[in-house]
Amino acid sequence: MRPEELEAARDRVIPDVVAGGLRVLFCGINPGLMSAATGHHFARPGNRFWPVLHLSGFTPRRLLPAEQNELLTYGLGITNVAARATARADELTAEEFREGGRILTAKVERLRPGWLAVVGITAYRTAFDDKKARIGPQERTIGDTRIWALPNPSGLNAHWTLETMAEEFARLRAAAAS
Repeated sequence: MRPEELEAARDRVIPDVVAGGLRVLFCGINPGLMSAATGHHFARPGNRFWPVLHLSGFTPRRLLPAEQNELLTYGLGITNVAARATARADELTAEEFREGGRILTAKVERLRPGWLAVVGITAYRTAFDDKKARIGPQERTIGDTRIWALPNPSGLNAHWTLETMAEEFARLRAAAAS
C-alpha cells in the first residue's frame, strides 16, 4: 500500500470478529494502519499473530488476515483494546487504554467468552490498572471470563521468538480446552 493510503486509514474502525460464548476472545492493542486500511486484524506482514495462532494449535492451518472470520468456526474471536488506528501502539494515550478497558469489560460481559486473551502486557496493565501483571493467566476475571495476558505478536517485540510465543499461546489453548 502507498503511504497516503495507510495514512487515510487512521479514521477507519476495524470491525470485531465476535460471537457469544467463544472459547477465546483475542484482544489486540489497537489496529495498525495496515489493518485499518484492509479491514483485517493483524494485517501487517511482519505481525506474528497468524503464524503463532497456527503453531500453537489454535487453528489447523495458518490463516491469512483476510480469512479472520474463519476464527469463529474454531470458537475464537478478535477485538481490540482501543479502536483508533495508529502506526505504533505507543501513539495511544493512557486514557485511551483505560477507556478501552471499560469498553472491553462491557463487551466481555455481553459476549461471555471462556477466556479473554490480551496480546500485549503493557496494554493489559494500563487498560486494567494492574501494574504488576505478568504474561500468563491473571487473577482478575470479568464475570465468569478468565483473562490471560499474552506477548504482543508485533514484529517490534523482539523479546519473544515465534517459538516462545507459540508456547505461551499453546498454554492458553490447553487451559481453554479444559
